Formats: sequence, structure tokens, C-alpha cells
Amino acid sequence: MSIAACPGCVAAPALSARAQVAAPTHHLVLPGIHCAGCISGVERTLAALPDIAAARVNLTQKRVAISAAPGLDPTPWITALARAGYEAYEAQDRAASTENDLLLPLGVAGFAMMNVMLLSVAVWSGATETTRDFLHWITAAIALPTTAFSAQPFFRSAYSALRAGRLNMDVPISLAIILASAMSLYEVTLGGEHAWFDAALALTFFLLAGRALDQRLRRAARSAADNLAALEPSRTLRLENGVKISRPLDEINVGDTLWLAAGSRVPVDAVLADSGAQVDASFLTGESEPVLRLAGDTVYAGEVLLSGPTTLTATAVGTDTKLRQVAQLVAVAEGARGVFHSLADRAAAIYTPAVHIISAAALLAWLFFTGDLRVAINIAIATLIITCPCALGLAVPAMGVAVTSRLFRQGVLVTSETALERMASVDTVVFDKTGTLTRRSLVLPKGILKQDLSILKALADASGHPLCVELSKSLSQVAPAPIEDIREEAGTGVSGRVRGSQVSLGRDPSDGRFTEFRVGHDTYVLTSKESALPESVAAIARLKSMGLKVHLLTGDGHHAADGIAAKLGIENIWARVQPEGKVAIIEKLQQAGARVLMIGDGLNDTAALATANASMAPGSALDASRNAADMIYGGADILAIPRTIRISRTARRRILQNLGLAVAYNCVSVPIAVSGFASPLAAALAMSTSSILVIVNSVRRIKA
Repeated sequence: MSIAACPGCVAAPALSARAQVAAPTHHLVLPGIHCAGCISGVERTLAALPDIAAARVNLTQKRVAISAAPGLDPTPWITALARAGYEAYEAQDRAASTENDLLLPLGVAGFAMMNVMLLSVAVWSGATETTRDFLHWITAAIALPTTAFSAQPFFRSAYSALRAGRLNMDVPISLAIILASAMSLYEVTLGGEHAWFDAALALTFFLLAGRALDQRLRRAARSAADNLAALEPSRTLRLENGVKISRPLDEINVGDTLWLAAGSRVPVDAVLADSGAQVDASFLTGESEPVLRLAGDTVYAGEVLLSGPTTLTATAVGTDTKLRQVAQLVAVAEGARGVFHSLADRAAAIYTPAVHIISAAALLAWLFFTGDLRVAINIAIATLIITCPCALGLAVPAMGVAVTSRLFRQGVLVTSETALERMASVDTVVFDKTGTLTRRSLVLPKGILKQDLSILKALADASGHPLCVELSKSLSQVAPAPIEDIREEAGTGVSGRVRGSQVSLGRDPSDGRFTEFRVGHDTYVLTSKESALPESVAAIARLKSMGLKVHLLTGDGHHAADGIAAKLGIENIWARVQPEGKVAIIEKLQQAGARVLMIGDGLNDTAALATANASMAPGSALDASRNAADMIYGGADILAIPRTIRISRTARRRILQNLGLAVAYNCVSVPIAVSGFASPLAAALAMSTSSILVIVNSVRRIKA
């Protein structure tokens, strides 16, 4: 006789086995997934690997949680996903863990609060004497350990602040929770009619809920520095005696030889050892088009190899890489402490001790006039909570992070800590001409031979000169000829040898332009032409519509400057200006009361960029110009300039709105609390709401 097994019993062994591997041990970020097909594809790929017990994709977070043995190298998993068409890298997001640290205390507080309130209903319904005391003791048994556990985030923060001899906003919060719990226990011990365990738990719950929501909203305006940090892989393949070995990034040293497949992110700054490669360098330059790098050229951490495989020799690691340096610049900008920051910090520094003084005064006043210690403490607790300076402290940094991240996603990198404030105040824009408003290109001579055209393409590919870059793009359909002994000399040109003959592309001494192409004994003259960038006219018109005055500042002659200015609609023109002259002109404008934004890309613009009230440089600018500029934008996206000014102005308005919200809230809340019209529960709700309003105001959409 067969006995049907209970379905639960049949499932139990399988569930038990799954429970042993259910906890995720690794997390990978999947930036390219976007649909249910991606989810099934990733999970199917990972499930086929022998080391993985389970894998679950979260499409919203673009992550996969993997259950496997702790400490396993995830490189094979990342490689398998890459073969399946999914880019992946190890997650290093500490912001998520901060939010998750609040969820368990929040859940415990919420569960306990509901149970205590159910018991409180019986007390409120008229329970008396023994029944009331019994219910109070049950609520105490639930509330006290729950509060001790769930309020730890506030207690730890307050304790750290007090040990350091300072006050922070968690000090009054902790004091209010402790007072409410202690006062309730005191009442229960004496057999009193009222206890406030439910209020203490509700206070803890709502404060935790506000803090958790605050963390989530901050993640909505994810830090640009975090975005940059995510571009750095955590491991890479190092060649050791000809064998590819996966190593953590912190074990890579200068001089190590690395092996990267096509589609891999470059982990450190390095030179291409044995072959050239197409590279996506958009994170650094803002340009979406692939860049050709030859053997011996440098590639930077965070760039993506579009061709391969290839080997590289590490030249800079750790904090010395350009990616880390850019991330540090962004982090400094996001932690900016400009004029508004100082105002908010000074207000919070004065306000926090004032909260304790006001609460103590309310306690003494109510105790003096009523003689009721319970009422006096209750009002003091409400005052401590409702006047917490959370909103005041969040008013400026929330806006700074939101706007910096917004600009980063739109291709503008903020590198100065006070750039947003200064950008918002500009009323005059001064443009350098060549490279910012215009692009100069070379015109091919008529009758050039096909084989000579392939040599010209190879020489143009080998040079980083802007004219050569444009020439190379125009010859994209031409196959470059093999050239030996290629070398480039600054100010002269690029040269090499083809089948024993000398070839060169360089400067014509007679007019100083980069226009001579020599093949053996033959010489071609390449004339140059200058044209405005496609969106220059629209950008200038938009700046004027915003009430900004536009000037053109160039070292070129009047004829070239006047022609471009006429096409773009610029009336104020300064031509044949030397670098020191550019500085003098900007200082003259400033002395006349103008707040100047300088846009430039050349070495001769560096001093002017540093002198102006605010400055921007295209991603294609020289390193010196980019370092001197407050912001860097994608070179072809000149509309980023008016867009950035508009966003900066909106950010300034939002900061003032945030400060106004914080001040208005406190002007209303303090009299209400001190007058005894706010319970601790109502105070907790009001304080959390004020903080959330400030964050929501910061992250809401900004019209560009």
C-alpha cells in the first residue's frame, strides 16, 4: 500500500537545500540589461556555471545576486556573461548597505508599534486598575527591548557626537526617545493611568522611515563620483610567465603586463604593448565616437576596448590613474562648501544647541506653571523632536549632489567646488573662437593619387593634432598604408617611411599652417577651412535669450573673426589678442561689473579660464585648459553651455527654496511644540516630513 506523502514534506528537503545557498554572497552590476529577456538570459547563463548555486536578477537596480562559496573569483562569471552579450562588473555600492542597515530596525519597530497600539486600544477603551496595569506591563515588555534595538542608529550617532564634544541632530532625537520610554516605565511602576510606549515606538518608527526614505531619495540623485568609481573593474588578468592569472586590482603594479579582451574596461592607466585598438573614451572626453590608439599610446582606466584582445603595460595604478583623479575632482565638487553651504552650516550650528535650550526652557516653564512633571516632559520631548534641524542640514548638500549628478549624466563634468554658485551668477559669456565655436579642417588637393591618399590617412591617424583628427575622420573609408618609423614632433608634424621613402605631414613654414604633405619628392598643399560647429548659432541665440552678453575673443585676425561672428550673431569681437591680452580684457569686463564665463580650449586660454568668474572647456581641450576650467563638456555639444547655466540658476533657486522651507517650518513648529499642541508622535511625523520635502524639492526634475 502506498502512502501519499505530504506535499510540504516532499518539498522540505529541497527547500532546506536551497536555504543553505539562498543568501547571496556576490553581487554583479549589469548596466546594459533592460527587459525580461535580459533577466532570463543572465540567470540562464549563470545557472549553467558549476560554482553558482543560485542567481537572481533585480532589473530595477540592474544587479544580479549570486549564491556561491564566499571568496570565489567572479572573473569567470563576468567572462561568461560577456560571451553571452552582457557587460558586468563587481558591485561596490556602499550606499545600498547604508539603506539596508535601516530596514531591519524599521521593520522591528513597525511590527512592535502595531502590537503595542492594539494593546493600547484596550486601555483607551476604559480598562482600569489591574487590567490596565497588566496591559501596560505587556506593552513595556514589547516596547523597551524594541526601542533599545531599533533606535540604535540614533543612539550610536549621538554617542559619537557627544564623545567628540559636539552636538548633532541625533542628540535631541535620542534624548526624546529615552525620555519618552523612561517616563512611561516610571508611570507604569507607580500604577499611573498613562504610558507613552506607543508614542516612543511610533517616534522611532517614523524617524527610521524618514531616514530610510532620505537614503533612498539620495540614491535617486546618485553621486557622480560613485558613477565614476563603478567604471573601475575590481579584478583584471595579469600575464605571469605567459599565463593569464586573475588578480585583484590592488595587486597590480606599474610595469605589469595585462591581457584584456574586446569589450573590457581598462583597469589602470597603461600603454598598448603590441597593437593598436579602438577605444571608447566618452567618460573622459564626452565624445561618443571611438578613438584609435596605436601601439605605444596610453589608454586610461575606465575606457572600454572596442577591439582586441590586446596586451597593456601598466603605467599608473590606484590613486594615480586619471579615472581616480577625475573621481576625486567630482567628489570635491559634490562636497562643495560655497556661500550657501556656509550659511546653512552656521544656521545649523547655532540651531542645534538652541533646540536644547528651548526644550529645557519649555520643561521648566510648564513645570513652574502647572506643577505637572509628566506634562512638562511630554512637551519638552515634542519640542526636541519637532525642532530637529534635519531639513536645514539637508537644504544645500542635497541640491549639490542632485545637480552635479544631473550634469554628469548630460555630459558635463563639474570639477570646481564652487562652480555651480559662480555659474548661476554669470551675465557675460566670452568665447575663444577656434575649437570652441568653430572647427578647422583640411581640404584635400585635387588629383591626389590613391596610394598617396592611404599614406596621408596613415599619417593623420598617427597624430593627435586637431587638424589631423578631423582629416582622419574625413578619410574613414580609406585603408591606411603601412608606415615605418612614425614619429611626431610638436610644432613640426608627423613623419615616417614607406618602402624606403620619406613621407611627412606637417607645418608649412611660409604661413605657419599644418598644410604640407610630402611623399618622397612630391609635395601636396592642403588648404584649411574654418566652419562653425553645427549648433553654435542655436547656442548663441539661447544665451542671448537668457539675457547674457556674448563676446568673441580670438588670437586670429579681424577678417576671420568678423566672418565667424557675423554667422553666429556675435556683436562684441576682440581679435588678434595674445594670452595676456585675454586676461586683461576679462579683468576689464569684471571691473565694469560683469560676471564673466570664459569658454576656451587652448594653452593660450588657460590664464583667461582661471581669471574669469566661471569657466568651461570642451573635452577635446588641452589638459592645461581642462585643469583650469570649472566644468568640462563634450566638445561637440556646445548647447551644454546654456543648458548648464540654466540648471545652475535653477539650483540656486532651489537652494534658497530649501533654506526657506527649513526656516518657515521651524518658525511654525517651535511655537506649536512649546505651546503644548504637538504630541511626540505628531512631532516625529512633522520633522520627517520637512526633511523629505527638502530632498524631494532637490531631486525633482529640472528643465534644461
